[in-house]
This record gives sequence, structure tokens and C-alpha cells, in this order.
Amino acid sequence: MKQPSLDELEKRAGSKYALAVLAAKRARMLTESQFAAQYPKGTKPVTIALMEIAAGKIKYEWGKKKA
Repeated sequence: MKQPSLDELEKRAGSKYALAVLAAKRARMLTESQFAAQYPKGTKPVTIALMEIAAGKIKYEWGKKKA
């Protein structure tokens, strides 16, 4: 299984910090649910999250700050 490059992932997320937050939140969602069952056994949730981000399966919007 080929892992996506950091540059490719960073382009999708906007920054490496946003990428870290996005991947962590998605990995937690996968851990708490049964969605990870559709991936090969032994694949870690963070790896799955990064693959989904690279594939464009994860959509996000930046929230507006409240004054």
C-alpha cells in the first residue's frame, strides 16, 4: 500500500498543522466506530485517515472566529 507524500497531503489540508488536526480527528472517529473494518487488517487509524485525506474523501471547512 503506497502512502501519500507529505507535500500532497499538505496541499489538501492547507498546512501541516491543519493536516495534523484533521488526521487526528478522523483517526479518532475511525477508532470509535467500525469504519476501519473496510481496510486491510493491521492498518493503523492514522494511516487510514491520511489515505482518505489524500484521496479527497475528507472535506472540511474552517470556522469563523467569534468576536
